[in-house]
Formats: sequence, structure tokens, C-alpha cells
Amino acid sequence: MKKVLVPALAGLGLLTLAACDIPPEGTTPENIAEYEIAVASIGCELVGESDYLPVEFQAGLTREQSTAITSYMLTTGKAERLPDSGVKLTTGACA
Repeated sequence: MKKVLVPALAGLGLLTLAACDIPPEGTTPENIAEYEIAVASIGCELVGESDYLPVEFQAGLTREQSTAITSYMLTTGKAERLPDSGVKLTTGACA
């Protein structure tokens, strides 16, 4: 029975962490704030390379950090997928 219980508890722990506002690994709350400011400065939408590059430059982020933050924003409901492609922030100045 322990074999069934332990994986179930581990899954519960992951769900609990996912529900929290914990920044992605390798980023800080300050990185996220700078990311939000930078995305707002380009019109709140990230569609391609021409959008990610200025955001990364302004916020001082690597590509890995910016894509991790974008995924984080999607999972926390602070961004939404665009119909054709890309992401639009729905928080802060982009609300």
C-alpha cells in the first residue's frame, strides 16, 4: 500500500507547488517584473524572434529565462495564447 500512497502524495505536492506563485527555476521575482515591463513596452504580445529579443535585452534575460517566464505566465493565468501563434500578457500594464 505504501507504493501506491507515496506516488499519490508526491503528485499532490507537485500540484500544491504548481498552484503557488513560485518563479521558474533560474529566475527571481525581479526578473519577472522586468519581463512584464519589457513585454508591455513592445505592445504586450510575444509572437516571434523580433519580440523576444528586445524583451530579453531590456530585462537582462537569457532566452531560457524568457521562455521559462512566458510558460510561467501562461500557467498562472497572467498570459494567454494568441489564436494564430504567440502569447499576450494579461496582467499589469497589459491588463
